[in-house]
Amino acid sequence: MSWDLARLARGTGRHGVLAITSTFALLPFVWMVSLSLKSPGEMFQPSFSLWPQQFSALENYSAALTAAPLPRFMANGAFVCLAILTLQLLICAPCAYALAKLRFAGRDSLFALVLVALLIPHQVLALPMFVLCYQLGILNTYAAMILPFAASPFGIFLLRQFFKAIPDDIVHAARLDGVSELGIVWRIMVPMASPAVVAFAIFSAVSHWNDLFWPLIVVQSEELMPPAQGIVAFHNAETGIDYGPLMAGAVLVVAPLVIAFLLAQRRFIEGLTAGGMK
Repeated sequence: MSWDLARLARGTGRHGVLAITSTFALLPFVWMVSLSLKSPGEMFQPSFSLWPQQFSALENYSAALTAAPLPRFMANGAFVCLAILTLQLLICAPCAYALAKLRFAGRDSLFALVLVALLIPHQVLALPMFVLCYQLGILNTYAAMILPFAASPFGIFLLRQFFKAIPDDIVHAARLDGVSELGIVWRIMVPMASPAVVAFAIFSAVSHWNDLFWPLIVVQSEELMPPAQGIVAFHNAETGIDYGPLMAGAVLVVAPLVIAFLLAQRRFIEGLTAGGMK
């Protein structure tokens, strides 16, 4: 009986810590949604209330969609994220397969370089990347936001760990059937590693959808701005201290990421856990 009580106490303690942590993590998002529904005068009242006394959702969301080209910003973000993810998979999957299943001189050294690259923030490389984009003449274009992120050390690492868990017998059988190495990558390895691909896709999309640092450096035209940069321009140029439309715009920008995660959360969790457990 005492053992059951101790186990119950430990379980209650763990769930209590998770509940408190989740509350702190979700509170800014709940507050953002709450502000997007309130009138400007109600936002700065001394009393704290999540539920608005007077709904101004229609005015705030209409202003967010019309006072600045928010749909264009979101379309830019979707295009940039999709292009980056496509290039990353085209590059990372063959690299990960080579590091996981092929034997060649210097393989371990190359993998060590991948691990080192994981430790380097991309902000550190901003200056040489900017100079390279300038030399190529692609500043203030979609290419400047896409090409510097075409290769992802994290993507190579994640897919390599998952590929190593796939039995070598499957690869040998495919070779005996005459399948080329690239055919093995795209017809066998990537489909079998779909949870890892989904997990990496979510990480990549969230990272570049929310990226503000690099677009601020390479993009000046409003027609090319992604959502995070567009929100900044929207705030400076149009709304001033009118936080209602700003919060409404932020909700619209965050909503696609939340929906995508909810739809793919099972695959996302499988992708993060399967490679490390096998």
